[in-house]
Amino acid sequence: QVQLVESGGGLVQSGGSLRLSCVASGRILSHYALGWFRQAPGMEREFIAGIKWGTGFTTYGDSMKDRFSVSNDNDKNTMYLQMDNLSPEDTAVYYCAVDFYPVGAPHKLRTSYAIWGQGTQVTVSS
Repeated sequence: QVQLVESGGGLVQSGGSLRLSCVASGRILSHYALGWFRQAPGMEREFIAGIKWGTGFTTYGDSMKDRFSVSNDNDKNTMYLQMDNLSPEDTAVYYCAVDFYPVGAPHKLRTSYAIWGQGTQVTVSS
């Protein structure tokens, strides 16, 4: 059974950076895809980026690639999200999730992801 735990959130000033981590327990097979999503209060959960575990192939949500970068470390069973030049609009709970049956590039739809972490809060002050 795969479990995911996010960390690295917190309070940061506008223009600052954070790096989130998502540690996976259980076996992550090379064909799985892991993704990052975020959800602000009253908003839909939004796709940020995804990565194919074995190849490192990545997909980004609209307008996300400029300031966000996803990567993984297979040896540590960890996925990362580097976030730069943050603004108050980036304030949200950030989640990681795993897609066991990705076809091609990592999916952008949250319904493709079966297992989710508990989330980590990111707050950006102006």
